[in-house]
Amino acid sequence: MSRYEVRLTGSGGQGLIMAGIILAEAAGIHDGKNVCQTQSYGPEARGGSSKAEVVISDEEIDYPKAIKPDVLLAMNQKSCDSYIFDLKPNGILLVDSTYVKQLPSTRALPIPFTQIAREKLGKEMIANIVALGALAFLTEVVSLSSLETAVLARVPAGTEELNKKALEAGIEAAKNLKKERENREESYASSLDE
Repeated sequence: MSRYEVRLTGSGGQGLIMAGIILAEAAGIHDGKNVCQTQSYGPEARGGSSKAEVVISDEEIDYPKAIKPDVLLAMNQKSCDSYIFDLKPNGILLVDSTYVKQLPSTRALPIPFTQIAREKLGKEMIANIVALGALAFLTEVVSLSSLETAVLARVPAGTEELNKKALEAGIEAAKNLKKERENREESYASSLDE
């Protein structure tokens, strides 16, 4: 794999810094890739904007920050609007549709991470783990087993099972979205044939 850039954005308190650390550890420690992880600090920790970036490569990494992200995960509208223009032309835009209501592209992949965390798992604060599961499934930038190992190593004791379920919920939501998109494309193609 050549250089692959992931940017995780949202509000302080949504766990995006931790998500960046977990993704970096999954890729670096468990999948054996070269990794750089950077994050924003300061007032972001108190509810302002928050950003984490992870650069993953089989080769040496000469610059630690995302230049043109391959993936943008936006957990709120402001972050989506701010960072969409940095995304590579064929990059993946993954958004939390709980908070991102205006999609800047028909190619955006909307999944209600926060709603899933709240309604299916009873804890809104694990929406970041739900999002990581979806991101890993859709991009294959890290193996799902490595991501699970990294998550379980980082979460507070006693929450391992809940976080494992959060990962699985994210993977399931991504599978459903992918299937829905494929069905829509097949339906459109068959309508053109008629």
